[in-house]
Amino acid sequence: MYATNQFRKGLKIEIEGIPYEIVDFQHVSPGKGRAFTRTKVRNMLNQNVTEKTITSGDKVDRANTEDKEMQYLYRDAEGYHFMNQANYDQVALSSETLGDTRDFLQENLIINVLYYNERPIGVTLPTFVQLKVVETDPAFKGDTVTGGTKPAKLETGAVIQVPFHIKEGDVLKVDTRDYSYSEKVNK
Repeated sequence: MYATNQFRKGLKIEIEGIPYEIVDFQHVSPGKGRAFTRTKVRNMLNQNVTEKTITSGDKVDRANTEDKEMQYLYRDAEGYHFMNQANYDQVALSSETLGDTRDFLQENLIINVLYYNERPIGVTLPTFVQLKVVETDPAFKGDTVTGGTKPAKLETGAVIQVPFHIKEGDVLKVDTRDYSYSEKVNK
């Protein structure tokens, strides 16, 4: 169990049988009455963000979660298939469970699969992945003066904004936290 003074960003808690991850929190001490903590939490089952108010001194349960390192294998009609590197067990996750993270999955990519009560509920990608550009508009002389961006389709199907000098066939380092271009990789 966690007291409100133990809260930190990323902490996984359980409220009324639902697992949440703390996104942000603020301790509030009003002039009258008991202090409380205003907490912004993300539901780990459906990714909705809500605000909860927890009175100081109250305790919340620890969410029964576990991260397991797995390798992405392939996608088919059942979903996206992952294999546990330690015991070779396989699990399939639906596209709804993966959300936007599915746009950055490459075969053989090692990721963490989040389990809640022994059930897989999501994945955590590495901070950066390297993906090849398969489709983008050509650069024109003078485009770089404005420092703008253009859309580029990556090998996994994701579309991100990239600088004008990027062309088809380039390999890019992509930040999976905000799905943004980081840098061009020299190969």
